[in-house]
Amino acid sequence: MDILNSTLTFSFVVIFANRIMEALRYISSVLVFYSLLLIRCHCLNLKLFNSSKIQIEDQWQVAAATWYGPQDGAGSDGGACGYTESVENPPLSKMVSAGGPSLFRGGSGCGACYQVKCTENAACSRNPVSVMISDECPNCYLRSVHFDLSGTAFGSMATPGQANNLRNVGQLNILYRRVACSFQNSITFTIDNGATQYYFAIEIEYENGDADLVDIKLKQANSNTWLPMRRSWGARWALNLGVQLQAPFSFQLTELGNNYSECIMADNVIPREWQPGQVYRSAVNFSGKSKKC
Repeated sequence: MDILNSTLTFSFVVIFANRIMEALRYISSVLVFYSLLLIRCHCLNLKLFNSSKIQIEDQWQVAAATWYGPQDGAGSDGGACGYTESVENPPLSKMVSAGGPSLFRGGSGCGACYQVKCTENAACSRNPVSVMISDECPNCYLRSVHFDLSGTAFGSMATPGQANNLRNVGQLNILYRRVACSFQNSITFTIDNGATQYYFAIEIEYENGDADLVDIKLKQANSNTWLPMRRSWGARWALNLGVQLQAPFSFQLTELGNNYSECIMADNVIPREWQPGQVYRSAVNFSGKSKKC
């Protein structure tokens, strides 16, 4: 009887052990299967990451685009940056844009240059065109970045003969990137019509580079003191010292970019007998390289 019980017990243990081994093999198979799935998902994520990286390196980003003003015009003459009729003439030749809040940035975006192109409409040329921010569009919120282009600039994104068809679309998603402005080797200083010997105000235009003009200082004749000017609106800077200013005036201008800060000096740009409304030109411009004054 004891022998029989021992035999039954041993058989039961063997059967139980076999069942455990089968269960372990099943669990192992399941784990291997899901491990393979995880590896495949990881590979897919890497591909998506690389695609995103390529887009970032290419620097093109998505924005909204509309247009305003005459279909072959410059949007508005000068607009909120105060460039007046210069936007109609070379080198700008109406290739300008009003910027939504993220582009205009309270006036610090005035004079910034961008390449824009459209690809989503049959009339799009897919070729980039260059525009400069010259105006503000405070209600432009179709996207976080919104260009309200001049009619000329909007039509320039079209294939030949399709400008009107593209303008008839009215609103597009476009690609954009900031680029360095490339004007001549001088900056223009237009004296405000309301400027006096006690209140001096100027409009600055045609700065080279892809940085923002963040600081301007003025130095009077026979002085070593640099007086800080303030941005009054758009591209207009003013100095209200409360005493009579003595010309000729020199300027210290600073641009701040993503990776550099550049300061240049424009000596004796404004002559002793300056007049409101007159345009004067410096003999220097920004180079796009870090430099201290």
